[in-house]
Amino acid sequence: MTTDATATGSPRITEVRLTPILIADAPLLNIAGVHQPYAPRLIVEIVTETGTVGLGETYGDGAYLDLAARLAPHLTGLPVGGVNAIRAVGRETGRRVIDSHPDASGYRGLLTGEKMRLSIVSAFETAALDAYGRELGVPVHALLGGKVRDRVEYAAYLFHKWGRHPGADDPTDDWGEVVDPDGVVALARLFQERCGSRSFKLKGGAFPPDQEVAAVRALADAFPGHPLRLDPNGAWSLKTSLRVAEELTGVVQYLEDPTARLEDMAEVRRRTGMPLATNMVVTATEEIAPAFAADAVQIVLSDHHFWGGLLATRDLAAVCDAHGRALSMHSNTHLGISLAAMTQVAATLTRLDHSCDTHYPWQSEDVITEPLTFQDGAVAVTDTPGLGVELDRDALARLHERWNRRPDLRERDDIAAMRAVHPDHRRPTLPKF
Repeated sequence: MTTDATATGSPRITEVRLTPILIADAPLLNIAGVHQPYAPRLIVEIVTETGTVGLGETYGDGAYLDLAARLAPHLTGLPVGGVNAIRAVGRETGRRVIDSHPDASGYRGLLTGEKMRLSIVSAFETAALDAYGRELGVPVHALLGGKVRDRVEYAAYLFHKWGRHPGADDPTDDWGEVVDPDGVVALARLFQERCGSRSFKLKGGAFPPDQEVAAVRALADAFPGHPLRLDPNGAWSLKTSLRVAEELTGVVQYLEDPTARLEDMAEVRRRTGMPLATNMVVTATEEIAPAFAADAVQIVLSDHHFWGGLLATRDLAAVCDAHGRALSMHSNTHLGISLAAMTQVAATLTRLDHSCDTHYPWQSEDVITEPLTFQDGAVAVTDTPGLGVELDRDALARLHERWNRRPDLRERDDIAAMRAVHPDHRRPTLPKF
């Protein structure tokens, strides 16, 4: 049997390029504090022996960059279509626990070395699939089994926010200040105008629960019949979670991570019947069984960065389907490469029970030549080879130069950003309310 790359149709990987960047971010408020003016991301390019380049994207904080630099050389010489081998790269490195708190770059529950490794592998796998699809002349969704839908719907991701960052030289945005229910409704109208949004998610945990409940009720009045959801990132006690669940029964599709403890999530479900979603208590394979056994989670919000890639997302979808659990998608600050990857894999999932999350409309910068667009709240599934996006090298160089100039912002830290304005601000102790 020959192993020649040309004969197998899968050229070898000859180079892996890692480019850290800083992208402008809006002053979005959450349980920890506020987003910094710039957010770190890592752009991955996988180059094959035929000169084809595939693209991936993931977290850009220092620990992720260091791990990516350690793992990238192990990809050289692998067939670009050998995704199982790519997924296995560096498996022995992911053993230790990093932190017992939710991390500042996405509140993904207990952060471990394995979760960090998977976040790097996800970008490697996405870039490999992009390159392989380009080699074969097929879209990534064809490599995942083929699409079952032509469009993927995304919810408007609403945040309370400041009108601008406090620094004179910091970036501005045109979304306006959002600090009360009227502001939330005005923001939702902007999303509907710009993206055609048909469902709405409010990030909670920044203000007392009564104010956020009032904002959701204001959304329900302004957009009757539109799906709504609220996510306080585990900010609430069991008592608060029960009260809010009772008040919003029949108003929201679900609450997302109302409380941080698995047993409290289960109690909220048992006592109120409210569907509960998560991207905090189920973000790794070993967390699935206890959450499902306790009936603490009815909707799993997948994230291909967390789970290690697009094939792992399909695996998770199969597990959820087997256990009668619904599936949708979580989002963190990301650019068009990640949105393209999300859309490609979402297109292949037989069950996608709710509109997905995305931060993409918040981003005023990108590294692709043609930013993705939303129509009626959805992104069209492209049949262009690979992910269907092209790298803007001038933009990549500009954002990398910013990364070089701003070492003070290479680690996302919402707590420190808030402390710069309110010096007495500290990491919140859960429950916050």
